[in-house]
Amino acid sequence: MAKQEYTAYQQGIISNYYNQLDTIMLTKLQELVSELYMADTDAKKKRLWDRVQKAMVKLKVPPTVVEHIMANRDVQILAKNVQEWYLQSTRKK
Repeated sequence: MAKQEYTAYQQGIISNYYNQLDTIMLTKLQELVSELYMADTDAKKKRLWDRVQKAMVKLKVPPTVVEHIMANRDVQILAKNVQEWYLQSTRKK
């Protein structure tokens, strides 16, 4: 399979995506918190929690924190952590 060649413009877009990945994942987690509060079925909650776990892994949250949040599956704990992570990310910039 031939190696994909990207234009300078495409390379810039790809670079920006990876530079902003933490912000993208934090936004996704904020949206998932809202969806979890409104979820009405257990099946929907399970799917949302699976997405939460994947987003936390992409955000490079320490495994012990991920395990704690996933073991409790408490939306308030998740929301509190997401808020702290967001505040930390805004201080870095």
